[in-house]
Amino acid sequence: MEPWQEMLMENQDLYQERQKGEQPSEAGAARIEPLQKGSPLNHGVDQPEPQGEGRNAQEKGEKLGQGDTPSQETANPTQQLQTGISRVGSPEQEVTPKGQDPGPTLNHPVLEGDGNTSGGEEMPRVFQRGAKEEAEPPEEGRCEEALMGELSELVQQVVKRSSWWERHGIDDSIIALNFLILPAGFLCLRSNNALLFLLGIFILGIVHHTVTVKGSHLASHNALTESKSWGKVWAIFFLEVCSAFTAEQAYYNHVKLHHGYTNVIRLGDSSTWKLPFLNRYVYMFIAPIAIPVLTPLVALGLLKDVELKTALRTLCWMFLGLYSHYWLLVNVSGFQSVWSALICMLITRSLLAHPYIHVNIFQHIGLPMFSADKKPKRIHLMSLGVLNLPRNALLDWSFGHSIISCHVEHHLFPNLSDNMCLKIKPIVSQYLKKKKLPYNEDSYMSRLQLFLHCYEELMVKAPPITELVGIQ
Repeated sequence: MEPWQEMLMENQDLYQERQKGEQPSEAGAARIEPLQKGSPLNHGVDQPEPQGEGRNAQEKGEKLGQGDTPSQETANPTQQLQTGISRVGSPEQEVTPKGQDPGPTLNHPVLEGDGNTSGGEEMPRVFQRGAKEEAEPPEEGRCEEALMGELSELVQQVVKRSSWWERHGIDDSIIALNFLILPAGFLCLRSNNALLFLLGIFILGIVHHTVTVKGSHLASHNALTESKSWGKVWAIFFLEVCSAFTAEQAYYNHVKLHHGYTNVIRLGDSSTWKLPFLNRYVYMFIAPIAIPVLTPLVALGLLKDVELKTALRTLCWMFLGLYSHYWLLVNVSGFQSVWSALICMLITRSLLAHPYIHVNIFQHIGLPMFSADKKPKRIHLMSLGVLNLPRNALLDWSFGHSIISCHVEHHLFPNLSDNMCLKIKPIVSQYLKKKKLPYNEDSYMSRLQLFLHCYEELMVKAPPITELVGIQ
């Protein structure tokens, strides 16, 4: 019999003995022993146990490897992320939508156990380490979470040093000032002087957009006040009374979808602003005039998705807001006919409708889009899919900094007020640029020319799904 045949038969005998649970024969054990000593799996396992202080040091090292206590440097970002300011998803993250990235965290789960397999045999130490490494996020994911944590800590320090006036008072005062000049607008409409009449139209238009855009936007993010109860009251007032839209649907569509899934296809990709059946010039310059009419009609269509008591409440507040505007035009401004009052309502409510539409599409559409299963971490998602426009006195006053020049900052920290977004803008821009992350900025006219030139690709055809790429 050939030598290799003898070895094969002996190996088969050894295998059968192991299957039966028997100890291998002396000859078989003698052949296995040299292989065990040279096996890489047994390297360092069968070493003699250390004595005295050496053994204690080894035990301490194993405990640190299983669950190290974070140092002050690594603990601070985690503590900052647990505060309300640094919850960079939506400010009211009481309910997280299914599949949504819950936001940054620096705590990684560690696979724990007694190290035993289901068969009762002790798992080799190298296998335990491999299982833990697989359970931990990849190095890239930990790096992205650490970046968001570090940025959140920097912003949190600025917020803590800011007074109430900076956090809420400035924006609240702007909105209050608009209500104070509102009577002057209605009184100017009584004049037969054309300039005073046009001034009245301008005042009412500015007040309307400041209240319905800036006020509603801040209220939906609970950024007007630190009280959640008052925040809900202001949300209903600004959204339903002033804007003629349901508060629940506005919160879900804007805060939960748009902010939770920014530029994610079929979730937060701004597709609600696309009307493919309109050509570019009709959409960009004519359709915005219809916004005051379309807004309450869309709101009525969405009421079927809310509870009956919510729908009744919304209908009552919407009717109160629209009728109050009409009543003031008739009884204060002196309009003699229904149609003249309605036309005046349409003009004042659509005064800034064109930049409103433009801003909403300029700052997201045309930037990288992602599929839901391949979207990056939050800091990359917001730096890639959001764009800032230059400061503009009129739009900053009416729409707010968080919608115009600080939109990137707003998407990273959506519960901050407009003034606080402006205050942290240098920190965010410098940090993203320092970490080689995109910080998208472009002018209003540049984006307008882009959309007029590429309207078919951006607004009609489906946007391409990309991963971590630059601006398309």
